[in-house]
Amino acid sequence: MSKVEVGEIFTISDENDEEQEVEVLGILTIEGNDYVAVGFAEDVRQESDEDIDIFFLKVDEDGDFSAIESDEEFDKVSAAFDEMMDEEEGTEE
Repeated sequence: MSKVEVGEIFTISDENDEEQEVEVLGILTIEGNDYVAVGFAEDVRQESDEDIDIFFLKVDEDGDFSAIESDEEFDKVSAAFDEMMDEEEGTEE
């Protein structure tokens, strides 16, 4: 994976071509493919008990991000991220 790190903030364009700052919350490799979990930077910075929206992006060989194409692939990435977060929460207690 090309040097993407948890906590890194970068800008992406949404479906309306509006730029949004997102923060990397987690990095996963599943079946040889790299993925990042991101949330809107503004939401991540707010100290709140409310859930934030998390998005998953696929990382290609060049380090570019793309949307996950299939529901099956999304479900795999989402489940793996949930498992990773549960493990991290278990070690913090």
